[in-house]
Amino acid sequence: EYIKTPDDEKPLAGFDDGKKDDVLKCCAIIPNLDVETKVFVDDDEDTQVYEGDLLTVQVKLTRTNLKEGEKAGLVHAPYFPYPKQEAWWVILGTKDGKIIDIQKVTKADRTVEHEIKFLAPRKGEYEFDLHVVSNAYVGLDQKLAVDLEVSDPSTLPEYKVHPDDAELDDEPTLFEEMMMQNVEEDSDSDEDDEDDSDSDDDDDGEDDERGIRELSAADRKKEELRRARQRAAAAEGDDSSDDDSDVEEVYNEK
Repeated sequence: EYIKTPDDEKPLAGFDDGKKDDVLKCCAIIPNLDVETKVFVDDDEDTQVYEGDLLTVQVKLTRTNLKEGEKAGLVHAPYFPYPKQEAWWVILGTKDGKIIDIQKVTKADRTVEHEIKFLAPRKGEYEFDLHVVSNAYVGLDQKLAVDLEVSDPSTLPEYKVHPDDAELDDEPTLFEEMMMQNVEEDSDSDEDDEDDSDSDDDDDGEDDERGIRELSAADRKKEELRRARQRAAAAEGDDSSDDDSDVEEVYNEK
């Protein structure tokens, strides 16, 4: 209440000018927070909340001590060992103490919107506790009640699929089209590989036919002569005699 009191009406009797300035500066720094809540379901024209809906609790924090465009600065803590930025803990819980969501809001804007999302519980009426807790100041915490009424989803009208949408289910997806294209490419490559292997087999057969030929009489005699020299060299212990690169033979076929 003292912070909300206009500066010219604050009781500052007995303070000199220096102390009065310190008090007024401190009152300007300490946040004056206004909290508003709103419960809704995204992209839903119906204002009712049904069991299983993705529920959003919007928490709007407004620092009324700031002007439009201003941002919150460091907290007033002259004896704290290091500078500390103003922030708020937003906690949503049940009456029996169960925490649904807890988040730290660090944005320094004059107005901050924070959203809490969770699935709507079973049909019934609920009252949740919303706590907004300062990270630096004592006595500025706020507690609000969030009321929620959940309806039975069986009361919703029957959902009918549009015929055009039903036809789209029969169309292949982009992923399926890509898979089909890959299968066709693999099939074409397998056919090409088979054709290549057949042609290779034919070439190998021709090479084998060319490579297998009967030795002539002259070739047979040269082979017998080479073997005879190897046997003679082995008998004499000369292992190098099998190198006939320096020997020139002339043989006339009869």
